[in-house]
Amino acid sequence: MFLSSLPLRHQQFLQKIATAAIVLSLVQRGDNNPSVKKGEKASLPSFLSFCLLPSAFCLLALTGCSFGSFTGEAKTPQIELPEITIPTAISSPSLPKGIDNQELLEESWEVYREQFIQEDGRVIDYEAQDRSISEGQAYAMLRAVLMGDERTFVLTLDWAEKNLQRLDADGKRIDNLWAWKWGQKGDGKWEPIDFNFASDADIDAATALIWAYRRWNRSEYLDLALIKLQDIWQYSTVMVGANGKVKEDDTKGLLNWGTRYLLPGPVEAFVPSSSTIHLNPSYFAPYAFRLFAQVDSNHDWLSLVKSSYEVLEKSTQASTVGLPSDWIALETKTGQLRPLPADSPIKSVYSFDAYRVWWRIAWDAAWFDAPEAQRYLSSATKHLQQQWDSSSFIPARINLQGQATVEYDATSQYAMLYPAFRLLSPDTAEQMLQEKILPQYNQGVWDDKSAYYTQNLAWLGIMPFSVVDPQLLQSDL
Repeated sequence: MFLSSLPLRHQQFLQKIATAAIVLSLVQRGDNNPSVKKGEKASLPSFLSFCLLPSAFCLLALTGCSFGSFTGEAKTPQIELPEITIPTAISSPSLPKGIDNQELLEESWEVYREQFIQEDGRVIDYEAQDRSISEGQAYAMLRAVLMGDERTFVLTLDWAEKNLQRLDADGKRIDNLWAWKWGQKGDGKWEPIDFNFASDADIDAATALIWAYRRWNRSEYLDLALIKLQDIWQYSTVMVGANGKVKEDDTKGLLNWGTRYLLPGPVEAFVPSSSTIHLNPSYFAPYAFRLFAQVDSNHDWLSLVKSSYEVLEKSTQASTVGLPSDWIALETKTGQLRPLPADSPIKSVYSFDAYRVWWRIAWDAAWFDAPEAQRYLSSATKHLQQQWDSSSFIPARINLQGQATVEYDATSQYAMLYPAFRLLSPDTAEQMLQEKILPQYNQGVWDDKSAYYTQNLAWLGIMPFSVVDPQLLQSDL
């Protein structure tokens, strides 16, 4: 490469520019913009993505830095994927009789299927240029398996497997994770816009596959889940040794070598140096890691449970009011967590990403009786409980000093808090449901007909814990 002749500091500078541009692309999923309207998620202006990303990947190639799908060869050996057939019969999805909000949850799923899921299984985000993202496919899979809707489950899985493949420059599949963003490109073609993966979507998809295997007794679902788990472990986790250095490859079973952390996506975007890792607490899914440990004994998934809670508990110290943050930086040499710099494209603020911490940790507390989950929820929700008690209103975006940065609230936040407060303060949960969640529901839709994100968070948040049958949580090993 001709740039290899440049001084090292120049090469490193170019790599940093490239990586920053890619991170900016990934940030389109977050809501770090105080001007965003209620229920919406922030996105970069399309011209910024168009200008930054091509040059970013050119720089990465020229400087010899590989990133995601733009490496020269496939990272993972080509694996024959299990064949999954689409059921021909159209079922009548339903939930267990007599559960709370049964009719509402069933109606909202039917409306969501009609309005947000195409006949071929593509989930559409109308708030963002009709794009599709891996998160949306995974949410649909989770909801479909819980509803007993196998046809929709397979359709959404099939669309993602066919359209979100991560390919290298030669068109070879890199791994079995999903490209996070698909949509219309500048030339009018509809295809992946960003081949990088988002680990929360792959985790949710693998969880749905395990549940589908247990619910419908189809081994091909488990086979595909195990293939995905291998790649999540290999490409979306890193080890940090006692010396504070990041080790990307496997430590070959040396469980005491250090601490393993879940990354939000590719190493190149979220490990900016050998002593810093950028993390998204809302991606931590301890209940899922426990499920993965049940079916996959080749990897120490329970180590991710431990590190997830360590990050969650330590990250509250970065906020004077103990709130989780959309993004946080881990200093690996000291083990300290700190807010990201103010000029960072990813923000340390309590907002639309961080809401999901409540839902994910509440599921772990409810299904696995995790004491660390109960302890974290009790501590981290105190400020929000106080705000609710004083005004029956919680701003949609709060900085880490506890100050509101917007004047509106968000249905999705109340829905994500609902399962947490069901465990901590049932009276508070019921108040939020009656005053903030149900009033925003009308004929199968929360907020408005384009609010893709709110539909999913509201449904997953108010779904009773009992919807998940005990057989879906039982070990296979």
